[in-house]
Amino acid sequence: MYRAIEKTWQNMIKNKSNELKSKGIALRRRHTIERLERPTRLDRARRMGYKAKQGFIIVRIKVGRGGMRRSKPSGGRRPKHAGILRMKANVNMRQTSENRVAKKFPNLKVLNSYFLYKDGKHAWYEVILIDPSHPSVKSDGVVGIIAKNA
Repeated sequence: MYRAIEKTWQNMIKNKSNELKSKGIALRRRHTIERLERPTRLDRARRMGYKAKQGFIIVRIKVGRGGMRRSKPSGGRRPKHAGILRMKANVNMRQTSENRVAKKFPNLKVLNSYFLYKDGKHAWYEVILIDPSHPSVKSDGVVGIIAKNA
């Protein structure tokens, strides 16, 4: 079943389907960080460690695309040597999204994240969080150890 879900998503992305475009339009109108009831891409979420039980939380986040921007220094520099253009961040957008979600939900631990959609201005990711103090997470073998160590 998960393989079929994955193929459907791949076909939608490859063919740039109208359904995916309409989902993108709907995503633009949503909040930047939003908690979800269930994952949008169940196959990816399951592969990343998500389980449909208490203590697992899915959060969708919107991250701005493009290069890093730095404020212009107040001094007589030639624009080429001002050091404001072509600046690259040392972390990618996925790590940035995980960091922002971790900051928003300090009592939860980031398990993993996956790509959802991107347009010219933003990229969307879904981040899987776990509650390390929840009994169902503690009793889970692998995830309980991850929650304890993270």
